[in-house]
Amino acid sequence: MAFSKGYRIYHKLDPPPYSVIVETRSREECLMFESGAVAVLSAAEKDAIKNSYAKILDAYGILGVLRLNLGDSMLHSLVVVTGCSSVGKVQDSEVFRVTQTDFISLKNDSGDEDRIAEVRKVLNSGHFYFAWSATGVSMDLSLNAHRRILEDTTDNRFFWNQSLHLHLKHYGVNCDDWLLRLMCGGVEIRTIYAGHKQAKACIFSRLSSERAGTRFNVRGTNDDGQVANFVETEQVIFLDDRVSSYIQIRGSIPLFWEQPGIQVGSHRVKLSRGFEANAPAFERHFTALRRLYGKQVIINLLGGKEGEHMLSKAFQSHLKASEHVSAVKMVNFDYHQNVKGGKADKLHSVLKPYLSKFIEECGFFYYSAETGIVRTQGGTIRTNCLDCLDRTNSVQAFFALEVMVLSRMLLFLL
Repeated sequence: MAFSKGYRIYHKLDPPPYSVIVETRSREECLMFESGAVAVLSAAEKDAIKNSYAKILDAYGILGVLRLNLGDSMLHSLVVVTGCSSVGKVQDSEVFRVTQTDFISLKNDSGDEDRIAEVRKVLNSGHFYFAWSATGVSMDLSLNAHRRILEDTTDNRFFWNQSLHLHLKHYGVNCDDWLLRLMCGGVEIRTIYAGHKQAKACIFSRLSSERAGTRFNVRGTNDDGQVANFVETEQVIFLDDRVSSYIQIRGSIPLFWEQPGIQVGSHRVKLSRGFEANAPAFERHFTALRRLYGKQVIINLLGGKEGEHMLSKAFQSHLKASEHVSAVKMVNFDYHQNVKGGKADKLHSVLKPYLSKFIEECGFFYYSAETGIVRTQGGTIRTNCLDCLDRTNSVQAFFALEVMVLSRMLLFLL
């Protein structure tokens, strides 16, 4: 069965109260939104009232209910996906990029259009993805392969429309029956061939929702140790009933710092808290990383410019004073100094030797249906530059290709 606009939304204007119902091809029941409440109606109940409702639109899926506090009132809007494009198929699921959303007032009130427009702009940015399966059980994009096979519990860090599910949960609605789950970041899926064998090579870059914000407005950490620009990047190959996965992570330096002003490239870095006030969040950050990912090694790509140098020294000082100092290694590599003119020779000759043993010890994840989990990844490389963009991309790509050779051999030769 091909994916299509399987949801239809209706509303009833008269007589009051205003009411909205949602039906889907996959279920006989429908959802009713009325007077701020939500209910699941049986097929018989739906048939009894449907004639008094008029169609509003068709949608590919429902993201949930957006609730905005307008001071003396609360705005409720049903958020639906009306545009999407396929990125590719993986196992039983197809991954789609959201391209257009619509907001349907559940009170027949236009409300705060400016604030809705800002949310719509974010959702329509092309950075949000969901998975769909004809089986009714789709891949959870928030989970890397290891977590999906081992525990299959959604990782809320990468579940971006979680708050939109809350209104339905409050009324006891099973959201898995009605709502999509969104991941923010990037997804690439390619078909690869080795002789007669066909595999899917994928990259999932999952941006955390815990400290989200625009590039120059959100830096560093919060008091919970959650950092800006935190991304879990997984390269995974699916071949028949076998899966190979390797994870790298990136994130802003886990200190309280900022860049006042908006001039790109000025690097006017400012620490906003003293050493003692930075320490608790720093400790929480690495405690969480070690719990979630195992062993850690930091690749710090900051250079010798005034602001970067100051921030890099603060990062090193906090690690030396940390309870994690014996367990977390830091490799300082001035990327701009070492990779001049785009020549990556020193990634091989200088940086790689520092990480080779760690990569060998931590390995990668490998699973087959016949043998179960054969090996796991015991740790991750945490890479950062100032904004966790270009320099970080380059270094992560380098190590991704190094590991790809090993994982590909295991997949195709066993």
